[in-house]
Amino acid sequence: METGKKIYFASDFHLGFPNDEESRSREAVIISWLDFIKPTCAELYLLGDVFDFWFEYKWVAPKGYIRLLAKLADFSESGIPVHIFSGNHDLWYGDYLAKEVGAVIHNEPEIRECFGKKLFIHHGHALGSHDKGMVFLDKIFSCKFLQWCFKFVPVNWAFGFAHAWSTHNRNAKVYESANYLGDEKEFLLLFAKEQLQTEHYDYFIFGHRHVAVDKAINADSRYINTGNWITNSTYAVLSEQGMEVLSFKGGDLIVR
Repeated sequence: METGKKIYFASDFHLGFPNDEESRSREAVIISWLDFIKPTCAELYLLGDVFDFWFEYKWVAPKGYIRLLAKLADFSESGIPVHIFSGNHDLWYGDYLAKEVGAVIHNEPEIRECFGKKLFIHHGHALGSHDKGMVFLDKIFSCKFLQWCFKFVPVNWAFGFAHAWSTHNRNAKVYESANYLGDEKEFLLLFAKEQLQTEHYDYFIFGHRHVAVDKAINADSRYINTGNWITNSTYAVLSEQGMEVLSFKGGDLIVR
């Protein structure tokens, strides 16, 4: 990797939520961030829930997001690999983003070695046994037969229902960086600890929880969460010097 280059991670843009106006404003901030990181970016990882809902029919893909998609295509065409992970909100990617943007789509955890560090990368949903509700929902939504059936639902009905359900769930929760549940309850931290019993990883890098975290698990491993862009605009960056979790709004270091 070229000297001075870095690997960037972000997640949970939830574009499309809660309405076009707020989503467009958030997209503009994301575009500014992408312009900011591009000169030093060796690879870009978007760790799921980039969109608040995504589903591709044979001839139809979700409208909107053209500014983000154009910017990601620009990254790809400039030789910067763009990795997009499916999240629990955008679980149903087809081949549209791979063909039009040049993105690499990941539906499973990705194990990478970068700068001599071993990384475990995933959105963070339905991992292990500590998030039982999401594990159950993931089994339903991952069912190929149900995905096939969903294609026969008229587009306007399908997207209207999906956005209404998402908005209801989002309004029932608080998404701020203050909602860290504690070391004994954070299910992704517990999952990471279990993985370390059988294999070493220097960094576990997740999204999903909407809370920005940079926490030591032991002397050699850290749990990283990239937070969200609804409230905090936080991201992680890996360089030769190590990993940091930063806020694009203020450049603050995030440490738990």
